[in-house]
Amino acid sequence: MAYPGYGAAPGGFQQQDPLYGYFAAVAGQDGQISADELQRCLTQSGISGSYQPFSLDTCKLMINMLDRDMSGTMGFNEFRDLWQALSGWKNTFVSFDRDHSGTVDGQELQQAISTMGYNLSPQAMNCIMKRYSINGRIPFDEFVSCCVRLRALTDQFRRRDTTQSGNASFQYDDFIQVTMSI
Repeated sequence: MAYPGYGAAPGGFQQQDPLYGYFAAVAGQDGQISADELQRCLTQSGISGSYQPFSLDTCKLMINMLDRDMSGTMGFNEFRDLWQALSGWKNTFVSFDRDHSGTVDGQELQQAISTMGYNLSPQAMNCIMKRYSINGRIPFDEFVSCCVRLRALTDQFRRRDTTQSGNASFQYDDFIQVTMSI
């Protein structure tokens, strides 16, 4: 299915959007950006603030989360959606990084995740801490990776939970496709 503005040549209403300058600075002739271009774009934009720039892996995750046309790249509308999500995650991170260390601890992470609407078990939080923490602290880049995965996994789960009961049925191959792409 075609979406208005996806893969279209740059121009029109997009050029009036303040974010378009960041996007256009790295987008190629096709009007799309790859993971390495996204990494450059986000670094140049300063959205990571004083934190470390986003890793290439995090940029790949961000593209996969919003890659509606499955191209492996991101058009401007997808980029705009990503920017909105990143801004929200950054605001959440900053509000829970109470000591301004550039990291959050396990309790701060739990609170941040809860404010984003996730109700995770202590076991799930323990898995998240093991995966994303460095010496018990989670830096901004890893926080964003965690948020991307939570959002993408939740979206995929909701698509399969047709009765909205909190249960879904997966075939093994489907499960592999979902988890390996996120």
